[in-house]
Amino acid sequence: MARVQLKPVLDIQQATPLKAELLTLRGQAAEIDASAVERLGGLCLQVLLSAKQTWQADGQELSITDASEAFASQWTGFGAPSLPQTGDLS
Repeated sequence: MARVQLKPVLDIQQATPLKAELLTLRGQAAEIDASAVERLGGLCLQVLLSAKQTWQADGQELSITDASEAFASQWTGFGAPSLPQTGDLS
């Protein structure tokens, strides 16, 4: 399974690189490690939600693992769906 380590600060400057990194993994199961995230910006949230839909449409597993407290708090603070746990993004 491919693995992506999220940066500590996921701001507007990280949205395009995050999208590009995720797209290189399209078509295979992937795991997103959110343990280091200190700040989650709205555009990166949108990239992650879009990745969820893309992987789901492709019939592949995409999971978020080890979500930091900051990541989980900011995820729900945006009003996003319940924070997916490992295996719940597929």
